[in-house]
Formats: sequence, structure tokens, C-alpha cells
Amino acid sequence: MLEPSGLYYPNRIARWFLLATEDVMGKHGLSAVLSLAGLETYIDHLPPDTLARQFDFAYMAALNQAFEDMYGTRGGRGMALRIGRASVSQGMKNFGALAGMADPAFQSLPLEKRQRMGLDALAAVFTRFSDQGSTITDMGDAYHFIVETSPMAWGRSADKPVCHALAGIIQEGLSWASAGYEYHVQEIACRATGSDSCVFKVNKSPIGQSS
Repeated sequence: MLEPSGLYYPNRIARWFLLATEDVMGKHGLSAVLSLAGLETYIDHLPPDTLARQFDFAYMAALNQAFEDMYGTRGGRGMALRIGRASVSQGMKNFGALAGMADPAFQSLPLEKRQRMGLDALAAVFTRFSDQGSTITDMGDAYHFIVETSPMAWGRSADKPVCHALAGIIQEGLSWASAGYEYHVQEIACRATGSDSCVFKVNKSPIGQSS
């Protein structure tokens, strides 16, 4: 187990992530990955559905490392991406600033406005309810979703970015905000590789559409 970070996700977001892990991997898969991550205490007792910040970033890093240990680097990263997306469906889409995006008034806005507002809402949820400070920067043809300290990268060292679950969360959050459009999301900088922050490049044009 990694050294505790003293930085936390709220129990509710951690609970959604573990429920998403069970949804993707099955109950036995969830138990196996929790054991491998040294988090056996959560096998029969998921984090409660509260906003208390009690799920240490080191736990999230250990989980994401365990995905790679179980399935290999490529398979584990694909698994983390799927679980990140599934965690949005588990409840994050109805949480905080994301909750109003199913409203017809929001869905009637231009697509590019919904994309930006979706990114802003996602960043606001993490910044307000967790210790994962997140900001959005407009780079012209793309946005940069910047995470000061990513739970997935906490205490880890790698030759390639490791925050695939966060990339999945961003992808699914945008799909929710845009009523089904898919956007290319790529982590272009990661603290696990020595960068100062984790940066996700989000193309402004949906997949299959030109700029």
C-alpha cells in the first residue's frame, strides 16, 4: 500500500467508483482487485454514501495499479477507462453541477457550449467536493482539463500517463452533457511521469466531425 496522501475523495465518489468496478469486473473481480490493492476492508463494506472526505488518494492509486497488475499494462489501462466511464453512469451524472444537464433547456444549447459547460461542471464537482483541484484552459482547437493532484497518479512512477480512469470520467461526462456525442480525450502530461500536473487534452470537435 502506498503512503497515505492526506488528500481525499468523498465517500460518495469512491463508492460510485467501486460500484462501477463491480459492474465492469463482477463481484469476484472487485474482491480480487481490492485484495491486490490492500483494500480488503472495502470488500464487504463499500464507502458510505456521504460527502465526508475519507477515501485517500493513495487508495485510488493502489486500485489503478492493481488493474494493471491483474490485466497487464494495456489491459489494465483499458479496464480503468471503462470503469471511469461507468462511474459517471453509477451516479456522478446526477451529482452537483452535472445534474441539470438532462434538462431540455440545457440540451437545446449549441453543442460547443454544452461541451464547455460540461467540462466546467465536472471540474467544479471535483474542486468543490474533493481535494482534486481541477481547471479548464481553452487552447484554441482543444481544451486542457488540468488536475493539480490526480488520485490515480499519487505516489506512482511510470513511463506513460496512468490516469486512464479520469480520462474515462471526462469522456462519459461529455457524452452525458452532449446527449451522446463522443470526444477524444488524451492525457498528455502526468505526475506519474514527472510532470507538475496531470493534463487531459479534449478535442473540441466530436469524434467523426471535422473542426
